[in-house]
Amino acid sequence: MPQANNIRLSVIIPTLNEAANIQNLITLLKSSPDSNHIEIIVADANSTDNTADLAEQLNIKVISTKQASRAHQMNEGAKLAKANTLYFVHADVEPPKTFFKDINKHIKKGYDFGCFRFKFKSRHPLLFVNSLFTRFKFLWCRGGDQTLFIKKSLFLEADGFDERYVVMEDFELIKRLWKKNKFVVMPKSTLVSARKYDSNTYFQVNMANLKVFRMFMKGVEPEILKDTYYKLISHPKDC
Repeated sequence: MPQANNIRLSVIIPTLNEAANIQNLITLLKSSPDSNHIEIIVADANSTDNTADLAEQLNIKVISTKQASRAHQMNEGAKLAKANTLYFVHADVEPPKTFFKDINKHIKKGYDFGCFRFKFKSRHPLLFVNSLFTRFKFLWCRGGDQTLFIKKSLFLEADGFDERYVVMEDFELIKRLWKKNKFVVMPKSTLVSARKYDSNTYFQVNMANLKVFRMFMKGVEPEILKDTYYKLISHPKDC
């Protein structure tokens, strides 16, 4: 493992039953030429598969969290982070191989937080259209699948993710911070699983996303957002 004084980026991965994805992601992250400056923390919500075991086999720090909520899991991971920059990555996402250099380049340019664009692991033409919008700097174009880097000092000052949000936690944090801090959409793409679209139609997923986003912007309570979202579409892990 890298020494604490060498670590410049802490990657935090919230997981719940991600055995199918976790080793591929960790292997990609560890293949970075700058891996000596990176630590990886898996914040696992007591998975019932062998997610935690698979991560530990790759010599990764795994913590167990009390709640199966990404906001809570990512906050718990951030508490242990040694680096001055945090990088939040979902387990079914593949960042660009140059993620470390890309993030550090933009930190040096004065950006406080930011994300990548994304592309789906699918040839579906409408999903390609979805991915095109992620290059634009609008809140509705954002999402956790684009990953998120943020200076740890800013994250702590903001008290991290608002744990009331079981969905839209990334939108809430970005919305809260980007008027007073420098935000960037980096010109490379993550690769994102299309598994929600395997369990639902394209229009079901997009209409659910639009409805919940509009409710979020109107200030609807987080618990109602969660209930609405889970009623509108099926979720792969629940099928």
